[in-house]
Amino acid sequence: MRVPDRGPAPSPPAAARILIVDDKLALAETLVDGLVDRGYAARAVGSSRDALAAIGAGQVDLLVTDLRMPELDGLALLDAARLAVADLPVIVMTAYGAIDSAVESIRKGAFHYLTKPFKFDELLVFVERALADRSLRRETAALKQVLRERFSIHGLFGTSPAMQRVFAVIERIARTCVPILITGETGTGKTAVARAIHGESERASGPFVVVNCAALPEPLLESELFGHVKGAFTGATADRAGLFAEAHDGTLLLDEIGEMSPGLQAKLLHVLESGQIRPVGSTRERAVDVRILAATHRDLHQRIQDGTFREDLLYRLDLVTIELPALRDRRDDIPGLLARFVAEARQRHQGAQGAQRSMISGFSREAMGHLLDYAWPGNVRELAHVVERCVLLADGAEVGIADLPPRLRMAVPDEALPFRGEVLAMRELQRRYARWALDQLGGHKTRAADKLGIDVKTLNKWLAPDDD
Repeated sequence: MRVPDRGPAPSPPAAARILIVDDKLALAETLVDGLVDRGYAARAVGSSRDALAAIGAGQVDLLVTDLRMPELDGLALLDAARLAVADLPVIVMTAYGAIDSAVESIRKGAFHYLTKPFKFDELLVFVERALADRSLRRETAALKQVLRERFSIHGLFGTSPAMQRVFAVIERIARTCVPILITGETGTGKTAVARAIHGESERASGPFVVVNCAALPEPLLESELFGHVKGAFTGATADRAGLFAEAHDGTLLLDEIGEMSPGLQAKLLHVLESGQIRPVGSTRERAVDVRILAATHRDLHQRIQDGTFREDLLYRLDLVTIELPALRDRRDDIPGLLARFVAEARQRHQGAQGAQRSMISGFSREAMGHLLDYAWPGNVRELAHVVERCVLLADGAEVGIADLPPRLRMAVPDEALPFRGEVLAMRELQRRYARWALDQLGGHKTRAADKLGIDVKTLNKWLAPDDD
């Protein structure tokens, strides 16, 4: 096969490595000469086994193989190559009488097939397309990975049993489309959990839109959510799509939904039931495909009793409820959170030319004791702010008690926290405490018994439910 003289051509960006496999080695080497002239790092081999060795060594970006070869034919090589490198593009060469086999190769994942004899320019076109396709797929995969790392559960932190249960629920429901209610005290990370759910979902490449239902009065919130048409009210000088439309094919987080007025609750219920929104001032509805997440620090069941929240809306929203623990109920996570927040705060407050303005690397034993004993009414958000203050103001490499905010230095240890709510019988309190201790120690009964100052037999007795 004669390679046409097309003159010098620019080298591909990364000198893509192309392997030509044909038991007629002279033909393969002719193709290699043409590809090398155009800047590719091409080479030829005469057997499938040599080809597999090169692929297994990570030396191939594109495989061009003949179908009919002794020992291992082209189809078997295709299977083995894609098993070794899942995204390896493969172009198959075949004689006219083997078209059926060529079609089968496409079914198995080959990028394209060429029927011999073919022009070199034809091969060159599909080489360029195959490499571009692989590059695009890898860029897309890398972008998805960035999104997953930014918004997925890996963007959250928690080794405590309470947070591990939260992560388990997220992993199970993220890829569904059901509404989810996220509850928890202010500062526990409800928005971060919503972002994680979106990032783990099939909608991760779509928009993630947040609206704070407590921040706007009812008329403005209605327009913000559903949009409006020109002239719908004073100041509506143009049509506006609204956040539901903006979140189409993505996720909408209704933060502080407990503050939403009953009138808007009714309209939200209609959207959940019909998938249709009606902009303010319009007579027409439009379909939206939006996953609804709702977050609140309120007790919505109590608000139903108070007549400020619709019971039917709550039933639609809390098909799955994720209840986030307060920081005081996951104190084992505090050291890990501190390390993470210190690193993030130092990164944010770098000095000129990237020099670190803060030398903080950790907390003294005494300061850590105060942080572990503090009640943390503002939860994780408050902890993050305390760390940022220390990074900005503390001197030296270790945060001491004097570097902590006054409210932490003066705080009384939160020893009474485990004793709240209903009064329990001692037997039940003993059983719950033993179960909690076991959870904290990863289910290791011997270690738990040792910490509790009892033997394993006694621990089992404490854990056992009452006979009655």
